Amino acid sequence: MLEPDKIHRLDQPAFELLFKAHFAHLCHFAQQYIQDQEAAKDITQKVFIYLWENRANMDQERSLKSYLFTAVRNRCLNYLRDRQKYRSRLLDVELEDVDIPVEAEDFALEELQQKIAEALAALPEKCRLVFEKSRFEHKKYAEIAEELDISVKTVEAHMARALKGLKEQLKDYYFLLCLVVYAYPG
Repeated sequence: MLEPDKIHRLDQPAFELLFKAHFAHLCHFAQQYIQDQEAAKDITQKVFIYLWENRANMDQERSLKSYLFTAVRNRCLNYLRDRQKYRSRLLDVELEDVDIPVEAEDFALEELQQKIAEALAALPEKCRLVFEKSRFEHKKYAEIAEELDISVKTVEAHMARALKGLKEQLKDYYFLLCLVVYAYPG
């Protein structure tokens, strides 16, 4: 194994040894996150490519093994995040093809509005206020922070808590929420 203080001086033969020594373990590690062998290999290869291209700028105090595992984990999390966005777009396309009768739309909208109001009321006051300013008044986090005299990080924390609470409260209404959002996009 190479010493961490020699990372910036990795030559091609040393890098190849490093690659051979860790590639299979890192692929297995990545596969635990993403359950896709090919994507795990691709992610691991990209981490090694990044390491090779940026070896001169690496933190010399950091363990190389720790760096590799952390980089693979972070890329896996990014991969999962991006796939979630892709799935959401697929759902968008599928829902566009759903034809909903007007009476069902009205009933669904009323029921959903009632459930959203109940879910919002169940949130702690600051969380609810931050959520309403962000989603209903379309304010940026910095504007909300300034207005409420709190930090942007606190706004982010309140939003995360509000979204988690709403997701929990409205989990049984997810499909209905999707239908209403697409029936009334404005």
